[in-house]
Amino acid sequence: MNLETGAPAIHPPVLTASSLSTPSSLPQTTARRHPGQFNREFNFLLLCAACNRGSRVEDIREFVGDNLDWQTLVRITEHHRLIPQVYTTLRRIADIVPAEPLEKLHHCYQANARQTLRLTHDLVRALKHFESRGIPVLVYKGPALATILNSDVTGRQFADIDLLVHPSTVQKSKAALAELGYTPQCSLTGRQEQSFIRSGYEYAFDLPDAQNVLELKWRVLPRFYSIDFDVAGFFSRAITIEIGGPPVRTLCPDDLLLVLCVHAAKHAWSELSLVWDISQLIQSQPINWDSVHEQANQLGIRRILNVNLALAHSLLGNPFPLADPKRLDPESGISHLTSRIRAIIHDSEQVNTESVSYFRLMLALRERWRDRARFLWRLLLTPGTGEWSVVSLPAWLFPFYRVVRMLRLANRFIRIPATGRERTQERKTNNA
Repeated sequence: MNLETGAPAIHPPVLTASSLSTPSSLPQTTARRHPGQFNREFNFLLLCAACNRGSRVEDIREFVGDNLDWQTLVRITEHHRLIPQVYTTLRRIADIVPAEPLEKLHHCYQANARQTLRLTHDLVRALKHFESRGIPVLVYKGPALATILNSDVTGRQFADIDLLVHPSTVQKSKAALAELGYTPQCSLTGRQEQSFIRSGYEYAFDLPDAQNVLELKWRVLPRFYSIDFDVAGFFSRAITIEIGGPPVRTLCPDDLLLVLCVHAAKHAWSELSLVWDISQLIQSQPINWDSVHEQANQLGIRRILNVNLALAHSLLGNPFPLADPKRLDPESGISHLTSRIRAIIHDSEQVNTESVSYFRLMLALRERWRDRARFLWRLLLTPGTGEWSVVSLPAWLFPFYRVVRMLRLANRFIRIPATGRERTQERKTNNA
């Protein structure tokens, strides 16, 4: 029993090579694979991701000894952003690992360590400046999440800093960041910024020598996703942790769990690290499950929560933390969604978040029809930076950006390529 929350203690199972390789324990996927099986490289990735749960060196050696495709393993490790987990596991059996892949992962591990330490230094600097300007701020993801999960910022891959502020302090926060040399990636007029603060959720910032290193958020997701977290509640329930010395405020474990769940859903679980974060949080922090489920019901994200818990269970061995089985709606389609998402994760390809299939998945993840309707309505009628960059309208015609939004969406969906690979390539080209 957890004395702080009253929740039952969780004792995770031990994952071994043999348990991962048996069809009964492997999650089932869709076409292009034998039923019940992932390829060996992905299975080994799962073993590395769960090795802190008691995997023995003998189990890891047994797996490595069966002709792993090292080039594939390195590729999917980089894609799934699990360099620290895989490298530290392989380092334990370095005598049987080929030199080239081990050296490649060692190089990536060192690069990640340098990046995370620099970002942590930049975070401490930014927080001191915000404090001197009297701006309340919460840190989440980035160094804060790495510290919560590992007590070591180098034990998790991240590429930027995430700061959460009240919507009323966005402009003041932008000014404070400008004083530190940060430059926003987009420049908006006064009218556009007012609209963006109402409907958007973040500004991305660059430094002179690095791009997209800080994200200033006032909402967890864009408004059209129709998941309206209470940011003021985040601040009132915040906890204090230490990162690089001075104490900083971050989300409490219950809030953090739900935020990570919707963050994973937003990215369609394209990286295993999204599930790993959730799995580690459940294992390392006290979670008040009654409170979590109550908040999930209020926000209309019970299905998103349960899909994430099912993925953490089927991929990484987490016990399913539901004291009451009735909390799983038999009509919710959790098993179908989980199988579909496991296939996405295994395929190790980027998901096109502007495709019709992506928006269908977002709708399928919501259990309430009113949330689906709000999602579609807001998606259709909420203009943003894309519309403002396409055409410049005078202030008195600003409402007509909704028409521009609808025309752009119609054009985008009509000309969507047929295959997933083509959609991914098109997105990369558009973002170049």
